[in-house]
Amino acid sequence: MEDFDKIVTAKLDELRTALQGHGGDLELVAIEGKTVQLRLRGACGGCPHAAETLKNYIEAALRSEIDPEIVVERVI
Repeated sequence: MEDFDKIVTAKLDELRTALQGHGGDLELVAIEGKTVQLRLRGACGGCPHAAETLKNYIEAALRSEIDPEIVVERVI
């Protein structure tokens, strides 16, 4: 699973640049199996569209590029 974690982390680093462009960021809290726990920071943390960002942007990208069974959970 160590390789899986590295691949997920690298992809999250790529995705984070889009969030930073909107005044936000993300923090990887944990990877447990195929569940990725993230905390949104900055403008993204309080955004009313945060749930959509996690599912429709971050989770969708991880699923399409790494593993279709990945689940992203928000940690507040």
